[in-house]
Amino acid sequence: MIAIIDYDAGNIGSVEKALNFLGEKTIVTEDPVRILNADGVILPGVGAFGGAMARLRARGLEEVIRKCVDREIPFLGICLGQQLLFESSEESPGVKGLHILDGRVMRIPAQEGLKVPHMGWNDLQFPRQGRLFEGLSDHTSVYFVHSYYLRAGEDQVVTARTEYGLMIDASVEKGNVFGCQFHPEKSADAGLQILRNFIRVTKG
Repeated sequence: MIAIIDYDAGNIGSVEKALNFLGEKTIVTEDPVRILNADGVILPGVGAFGGAMARLRARGLEEVIRKCVDREIPFLGICLGQQLLFESSEESPGVKGLHILDGRVMRIPAQEGLKVPHMGWNDLQFPRQGRLFEGLSDHTSVYFVHSYYLRAGEDQVVTARTEYGLMIDASVEKGNVFGCQFHPEKSADAGLQILRNFIRVTKG
């Protein structure tokens, strides 16, 4: 069973629906016991960095997430959920992220002809092999909705990048921790394959 952390951060329903479509049992919860007893955990997210961190801390979920990582439970952050895994974001100056991974979240710079927020399909490039992308080829397209992007502190954790005015770190993997800036649950067959790969990781 995969636990989807409930902290009023949007896109929970679509993540749950995609996993159920793949035949995976899910539970949407903020209960620490249920989260820590799950085979895998997903931190979804749509919204502002500062507000999301405030809600996680108010509900005692920051400590729960750290325990997930320490216990090597497969953990996937999606969109804002990936950003929260890092140190900080320009969106919310002075707010500390979870800092499970090194790196910062930056505003996509304004450029002529480039719309921000970035909404739509973009191709992925794979600088190194990541378990989420088994069975997928370079230039697989996935769906993004974001105004801020990750600049990872460790190049070796980056498993996918995309180009949108600059190179964006689109996915990361370190140990049992995974992140996707894009929305696999909204990325058609490619997204379902990514979620299927995560399910496979949770089964060991």
